[in-house]
Amino acid sequence: MRFKSAQKVFHMRHYKHFNRFLLAFSLIGFIVLFLPWTQTISGTGYLTTRNPEHRPQTIQSPIPGRIEKWYVQEGDFVEKGDTILFISEVKNEYFDPNLISRTGDQIKSKSMAVTSYQGKVKALNSQIGALINERVLKLEQARNKLLQSKLKVQSDSIDLEAAKTNIQIAKRQYDRVVQLEGEGLKAVTDVEEKKLKLQETQAKLISQENKLLASRNEILNATVEISRVRAEYTDKISKAQSDMFTAQSNQFDGEAQVTKLENEYSNYEIRSAMYYIRAPQSGYINKALQAGIGETFKEGDRLVGIMPSNYDLAVETFVAPIDLPLLHVGEKVRIQFDGWPAIVFSGWPNVSYGTYGGQVIAIETFISDNGKYRILIAPDAEDHEWPKDIRVGSGANTLALLEDVAIWYELWRQLNGFPPNYYQPIENMAKTDKK
Repeated sequence: MRFKSAQKVFHMRHYKHFNRFLLAFSLIGFIVLFLPWTQTISGTGYLTTRNPEHRPQTIQSPIPGRIEKWYVQEGDFVEKGDTILFISEVKNEYFDPNLISRTGDQIKSKSMAVTSYQGKVKALNSQIGALINERVLKLEQARNKLLQSKLKVQSDSIDLEAAKTNIQIAKRQYDRVVQLEGEGLKAVTDVEEKKLKLQETQAKLISQENKLLASRNEILNATVEISRVRAEYTDKISKAQSDMFTAQSNQFDGEAQVTKLENEYSNYEIRSAMYYIRAPQSGYINKALQAGIGETFKEGDRLVGIMPSNYDLAVETFVAPIDLPLLHVGEKVRIQFDGWPAIVFSGWPNVSYGTYGGQVIAIETFISDNGKYRILIAPDAEDHEWPKDIRVGSGANTLALLEDVAIWYELWRQLNGFPPNYYQPIENMAKTDKK
């Protein structure tokens, strides 16, 4: 200690101040160990939309074609239904510019043919009805003739019996006159008169028998006539019905062809409307995926990308399977967006700067290709709004807020590699108790 500098440096007072500093630091550190710390689950993801139809999409053509004209440029805003580009046909069966009108003419011609067949069917139905009525009349007439023939047979039979009686009477009279002439009581002339009368009566009997046979033949003829009338009109009606069925078959075939042509006509109209590729919803043209004039493409090929102008933002983040049981729908989440400066204290979200509030609205039940589970987060209505200039697809870091624990417990958990505390939200527990 001969030197003054050594006397100023090497003295015992600095130990006293250093010990006081260590003691104060230890006290502060010990107190800090009992401060609250919010357990969190971190995840990385990107911005998306809640509604699938609000997400960026590509516009495809349902038919193959060739690009003829563009009506927009990249970055342009289009309303729903605005024309984006015009395409032309590449299939030879659709090259005819008058295809729709000519198909319409074919429909008219076939429709007229169907109308003609309908008229023919009506005429044949009328003819069939007339033949049926005529058959009824003819059969009635034949039946009447048969009845007349039967009555005539009865009349002729009675006349035959009368002729038989007359011949018996004439024969007895003749025999009596012959006997009286033999006794000399009658003249020969009387005998000759009675003989003549007997012969006349025999002639009448033969004639009456012939009439009876003719009447019976008329009955047979009338019966045959009824069968002939039935057969004749059955043949006529069957032929008319055959013609009617043929006309109906042609009518139905024509109607089927008309329906097929109408279907083709509608398809041609719809296909012609597809030549103009229109915006499915209002949005911004991102990128033309098929460029140039005259470039051909197949059906289903992507032509242009569009981003809807109105959308509800959400964050799609991914968490490890070990953390999945800790997350529940309605869980509060803090989000840091790429491009927005933030100072994040994971355990003290209240003092973090530049983070935004979110709320879990959906948890995927099947693991994703990256080995993690997908979580969908929507803006928290109780927190301040998300930045206006963020875009779909930009990155985002998320912190899901769990239970509040002491710092010493969190340090002990981290050193031992234990997961955060498993718990159920208070609202879910209350619902379970009610059940």
